[in-house]
Amino acid sequence: MSITKEQYFTYVSILKRELVPALGCTEPIAIAYAAAKAREVLGGFPDKIVAECSGNIIKNAKGVIVPTTKNLKGIEAASIIGAVGGDPMKGLEVLSNVKEEDVEETRKLLAKNICEAKILETPAKLHIIIKMYKGNNYSLVETIHTHTGIVRIEKNGEILLDVPHDVEAEEDSDINYDLLNVEDIVEFANIVDISEVEEVLGKQIKYNSAIAKEGLRRSYGANVGATLLEVYGDDIKIRAKAMPAAGSDARMSGCELPVVINSGSGNQGMTVSLPVIEYGRKLDCSDEKIYRALCISNLIAIYQKSGIGRLSAYCGAVSAAAGAGAGITYLYGGSLEQISQTITNTLANVSGIICDGAKSSCAAKIASSVDAAIVATMMSLRGKAFAPGDGIVKDNIEGTVDGVVKLAKEGMKITDEVVLQIMVED
Repeated sequence: MSITKEQYFTYVSILKRELVPALGCTEPIAIAYAAAKAREVLGGFPDKIVAECSGNIIKNAKGVIVPTTKNLKGIEAASIIGAVGGDPMKGLEVLSNVKEEDVEETRKLLAKNICEAKILETPAKLHIIIKMYKGNNYSLVETIHTHTGIVRIEKNGEILLDVPHDVEAEEDSDINYDLLNVEDIVEFANIVDISEVEEVLGKQIKYNSAIAKEGLRRSYGANVGATLLEVYGDDIKIRAKAMPAAGSDARMSGCELPVVINSGSGNQGMTVSLPVIEYGRKLDCSDEKIYRALCISNLIAIYQKSGIGRLSAYCGAVSAAAGAGAGITYLYGGSLEQISQTITNTLANVSGIICDGAKSSCAAKIASSVDAAIVATMMSLRGKAFAPGDGIVKDNIEGTVDGVVKLAKEGMKITDEVVLQIMVED
């Protein structure tokens, strides 16, 4: 056995930390969470709210419906509904107790322009500062690097919380994500005691399947998932794309069902899990084997995203789909080499997809990425793979992933700025 005890328990801890429920798109939810906390600290409802957000938060909160609000979009709506009806004790499910009267009050307050949204000049991709004012009193809550990672709380000049952090660096963590690598992830999946991961993976199957089915039942967004099934039929290759796309259709349009996220993203959580679940059922795999495949798919996605960062110009559906492809290959009985080839084949194909925020077209990007992962799987199972030197492909999987990380973090830095500029232009 090459995997150490430290790696084993680290991998279990990573799954438990990363695979958590979230209600709605995580960027507006992060804003609502900070706002709910700021109101709690203020001790009363504010007369004015100032929401300062990094460019990537603005990009992902601008075009998506804030859950529980029916049709309200944007930073202002997320801030106000968080202050009106949010419960900060619920984390990424902060809006789960919102009532109809809270939504109506939010509409009235939006019309009164009590919230001002500003671009926060910061090197951090995920950075939010919410300030609230009531008379001579004020509160401030700052989150950075993670959606619920509060690092500073102030009230009337008194520092109530001040967590040391590096604005330039990615998130600090007491879990060593550097221990992730493909070979050990596969070995972990083979030997893990299912009882240690069954709760989180079972919830991922239940929640993500439910919202995907809801997305197929009703009209949400552009109905990408339902369109795929209607036009191309209910073949497994189509269903594996349609399910996560349908979940995204619903989620981006304000569906109030929760999802279990991956790498801070619900869309990535659905992309990394639903294709694996569909293939597992089609192949008559046992629940245990599906759980083991989900260990691979989730950890492979997290392995990539731990280098790229939670938010960037690089579409996270690609890294999630590469993970899903690895999981599907495992279900077919693929070897470590074939699993690695599946990841490489996926990344060699669709690594150029840009992230231009959370919105209805995310469903189509998910479908395209999963399609690439399915092609990659079928290639690798037949011993076919893109060779070292084919573009960004290196002579081992770690080298290829490192190259994609560099592409996303360095090569697409200006792309990120230009995308935001285009999005905020009138």
